Amino acid sequence: MFAVTPPAESPDRPDPRTRILVTAYDLFSHRGIRDVGIDELIRESGVAKATFYRHFASKDDLALAFLQRRDELWMMGSVVPEARSRAQQPEEQLLAIFDVYDEWFQHDDFEACSFVKVLLEMGASHPLGQASIEYLGKIRQQVRILAGEAGLRDPETFSRSWHILMKGCIISAAEGDLQAARRARRMAAWLIADHQPGA
Repeated sequence: MFAVTPPAESPDRPDPRTRILVTAYDLFSHRGIRDVGIDELIRESGVAKATFYRHFASKDDLALAFLQRRDELWMMGSVVPEARSRAQQPEEQLLAIFDVYDEWFQHDDFEACSFVKVLLEMGASHPLGQASIEYLGKIRQQVRILAGEAGLRDPETFSRSWHILMKGCIISAAEGDLQAARRARRMAAWLIADHQPGA
């Protein structure tokens, strides 16, 4: 569930684009965008410079592909489906998000949220910052859907408050608080109670 490196096209020799994206995924997710140079990406992926630019016109283009892959593999491909699989009721599925996070936080390769990191690194006005905002919005949309299925009041407001807990506990875990998801889960239960009909 936590192996989110893009899969190779073949066990022997992945195609050049896949090699570049696999390399970028590892480097960007752990070190950010600015700290990784084109020369390092080319060297670590084992492709020629011309091959790199044939697939990605710039480092920003590659970073956009990285963010898209992160969304596919991690949030949409792991967290949301995994949380839904752990419970029958939407309220419990919402809370299960923090159970998934708790397991993530305990892994030695925990690297926090790439969307938040890229947004803070590049700024909201940069195309990569804008893309990060859009992907974070997709996560919030999934919470809004679950809130609607649970019959909670004002799913939009609820999802924004819930998303604060999600992002906040990731940052706390990055600071070293490995209990952050469990703390957030308790606060999340209070938030659900506050948005119950008639509350």
